[in-house]
This record gives sequence, C-alpha cells and structure tokens, in this order.
Amino acid sequence: MKRVEFYFDVGSPYSYLAYHQLPKIAQARNAEIVWRPMLLGGVFQATGNASPVTVPLKGKHSLVDLERWARYFNVPFTPNPHFPLNTLQLMRGAVAMQMRSDEEFHRYLSAVFSAMFEKPRNLNNPQDIAAVLEEAGFSPVQVLALAQDDKVKQKLRENTEEAVARGVFGAPTFFVGEDMYWGQDRLHFVDLALASSAH
Repeated sequence: MKRVEFYFDVGSPYSYLAYHQLPKIAQARNAEIVWRPMLLGGVFQATGNASPVTVPLKGKHSLVDLERWARYFNVPFTPNPHFPLNTLQLMRGAVAMQMRSDEEFHRYLSAVFSAMFEKPRNLNNPQDIAAVLEEAGFSPVQVLALAQDDKVKQKLRENTEEAVARGVFGAPTFFVGEDMYWGQDRLHFVDLALASSAH
C-alpha cells in the first residue's frame, strides 16, 4: 500500500489544517498515513528555526494566511489567544495514546486539535487540559501518568531526532518515500506524489 508519513505537533496551526486535509488525499489515493508525532520546539532548537510569531510582521501575516487557508479547506479555525503554548505534555500524551490504540490516538488528536484551534482553550493550564481530556472520554489522571512513562518520553525524543536527521525543520512535514514536503500549502505535491507512486 502507498504510504505518506506525517510529522506534526498539535501546537502548529498549519499541522491542524493538514490534519483535516491529508486524510481526504490519502483516501482518494488509497494510501496509508503513518502518523509521526514530534516536538516542534525540539526541531526548532536543533535546526535554528523559529515560530513565525517570533517575527512580529510575519506573525501578524500568518494569522491572515491561516484564516485564508482555513476558508480554502473549509475547516473551522479560531486563533488560540493563549499562544505560544508548550506542547511537551500534549505531544507525550499523543505518543502515549498512539502506543495504546489507533482509536484512542485519533480520539485524543481530535480533542486536542479542536481545543487548540476550533474552540480555543488555554492548554498551558493543566485544569483546561484535564477538562478537554475528560470531555473526550479519557481519564486525565491516566493520560498524565502515561505521558510521564519513560518509554513514551523516549519515543517522542526518538521521533523528533529522526525528523531532524531526515531534514525536517518545521511542521507539518510529509514524506512520500524519501521525498520531503513541508507545509500544508504543499499538499497538492503530496497528492501528485501519491498519484504517481507505486509504493
């Protein structure tokens, strides 16, 4: 089966847009998505890259850009007023759920992305995180305990280091075979690559 790898962080609004769009492309091309949760802050640190919000004019424009893309993709989008967010615990949670089951992983991602960019909550605040998890049918205490597990911490580190080793410098990043595509605005290239790909 054809595969597309998806490196993402839940704190990245462009990853959120790709999260909604990529499954449609994968389904149309009969391709499997390989989900690669990584820590964008770790990638930035390793590569010398930074969030657009660190450049005031770029940050201001990226809000306009995000709203345009959300309209284009027909995806609900509300900027999170609590930015920037530290996503370390949230991404450990994503890895923990991925290690448990597909169903829990996707339910977790749906809840967290929604609380990030649809009905924004302050996900820097543990009480808000707990409320979001509870509403999605999780035990916040259990998810938090799993996020502290050494195997989970190690897996997130490995995913992040592997991303950097493969040339990733931002999110979202996609791979079809060894070809890398960065940004939700390159999804048409991902689509073309899957259309012509035999693997």
